[in-house]
Amino acid sequence: MGNRTTIQKPHERQTKQSQPLNTIFQTLKELPTPLTQSQCVPHKNELIICGGSYERACYSYHTLKNEYKFICEYPSDVKLSGHCVVKLIDNNKDSNQITLLSFGSGWDGKNHTLVMKYVSVWDNKSNNHNQWVPFTDNRNHPIIIGSDQDHDYVGARAVIGGRNNNLLFITYPINNISVFDLNTFQFIKHDTLLTNDYIEFHCFVSNSENRQVQEIMKTNEEKNKQSYQMLLFCVKTGLSIEYDEDRNTFKFHQLLVCKDIASFKHYAYVCINDVIFFFGGWNDSYANAVILKLVHKYSIRENKWMTFRDTLPNPLYNCVAILSEEDSRIHIIGGSANKKTIVSTHMKTKVFLWDISLLVMICLFLYFDEYK
Repeated sequence: MGNRTTIQKPHERQTKQSQPLNTIFQTLKELPTPLTQSQCVPHKNELIICGGSYERACYSYHTLKNEYKFICEYPSDVKLSGHCVVKLIDNNKDSNQITLLSFGSGWDGKNHTLVMKYVSVWDNKSNNHNQWVPFTDNRNHPIIIGSDQDHDYVGARAVIGGRNNNLLFITYPINNISVFDLNTFQFIKHDTLLTNDYIEFHCFVSNSENRQVQEIMKTNEEKNKQSYQMLLFCVKTGLSIEYDEDRNTFKFHQLLVCKDIASFKHYAYVCINDVIFFFGGWNDSYANAVILKLVHKYSIRENKWMTFRDTLPNPLYNCVAILSEEDSRIHIIGGSANKKTIVSTHMKTKVFLWDISLLVMICLFLYFDEYK
């Protein structure tokens, strides 16, 4: 990837006719409780919503029923504040069960690392599952990812990758990136990000995240390639990050950031194929707080930014964006409307309204998925 980025000027922004908000964002049933800094993982027709700042409750949202079901609560001694949840990848497991990993630093300064074996609460077969329990090694010893003294994980972000999907890449304050091996339960790499910004509540994605069609069409040679690519955006920082698994080394390449979003973080984001969408954001200022309702797009392939004329219905930050696996809709969940107001709103939008080329990619994926 090159180091030059094309940033559209305001008069070069998307020229299509702006559509009424009710055709862009569809309002869904409100959340059972207001949520901010929540984490969300898709699973078939469900979106699994895992707590939030000062909120321990977890819910499943059914995308077809437009209903919520309570799953469980985090343990009472876990004080959530900017935590992180990822879905572990295990191709040998029953597809009806997934494993979630939650870690982070709480508002009390203590770190937690928990796992949940999740079975759909909508199937009434979830006995002995769906509880957050300590993350343990092969000898059943509890493992905490990161010590309280050395790692501040408030607002951390993480992705799963590596040759065997056993590596947890974590980016966290002030400007750190670490690699944790989920097989050996050890950190295997620490490095410093190429930035002067304070990295928290940022965008951090795999360059192959949600790129289903490309993965299906890859050659064996390409699949065996040992470099793993990620992208990070936070305030003025834009980074392309390449990890060489054989050499255990990082390479960083700077990317320019669209000026409309260059003072912001705390935005919702979702990566679909080679496009990243950003929704809302906050400039992290209490004296002169600015909250966005803008929607931005970054094209990885074209290395280009776009600021849309269509916006969120209201300014929003600390919300979460997630792509539903079944209906190809982007869901925007919870967030804060200002420094004191946490919202219960849940809305969705069609992917192709923001990028028609993604509709083609989704159709190709469904075709390959049906006939593979």
